[in-house]
Amino acid sequence: MKHITIVDYGSGNVLSAQKSFIKVLNENNIEARVLISKKLNDIKNSTHVVLPGQGAFATCMNGIKNTPGLIEELYDFAIIKKKPFLGICVGMQMLATDSEENGIHEGLNWIEGHIKALPSNNLKLPHMGWNNVKPTKKNNLIENSEDFYFVHSYYFKCKNEQNILAETQYGINFSSIVVKENIYGVQFHPEKSSSQGLKLIKNFVSK
Repeated sequence: MKHITIVDYGSGNVLSAQKSFIKVLNENNIEARVLISKKLNDIKNSTHVVLPGQGAFATCMNGIKNTPGLIEELYDFAIIKKKPFLGICVGMQMLATDSEENGIHEGLNWIEGHIKALPSNNLKLPHMGWNNVKPTKKNNLIENSEDFYFVHSYYFKCKNEQNILAETQYGINFSSIVVKENIYGVQFHPEKSSSQGLKLIKNFVSK
């Protein structure tokens, strides 16, 4: 039985994410429980962890830092035990080394890179709505180019090209999915992305 924990640290659409994961599990007859929690034991006993995030980078990072033991437990889960981990939107951005949003703020530094502002290039910001996500290499998270739902003004600039799993065009080509071994980050919202979002969730849960 799979145990999926969606980390509740005060920033992130946790209920929407939980609803999408439960829908995927039920439709595919996958036996699992989906918790919304920040309890260290729940994370420790999980098979999969999801880190959502919305709002400012610094606010999200402070939410994690201000929960005693949470960073250490997440590190143990993802880096030491190498269990499947998924960051969504700002949850993806926090995987980076740092962010330039409203000053320079340190991230988790699990995937080397920097969070930088999208150039306007006469385009509306934030980048909001459906856009195409194109895989840069063969993988088992997203098989083909698909449209997903975005809401963001900053993007993940990876230091190493090998950590880029998919890209999206909005003024520039930016990394819309990043990866490092068992750790995945998606800039878009799979829980708001209709059937293709549910398929991505299924692929993650199947790991």
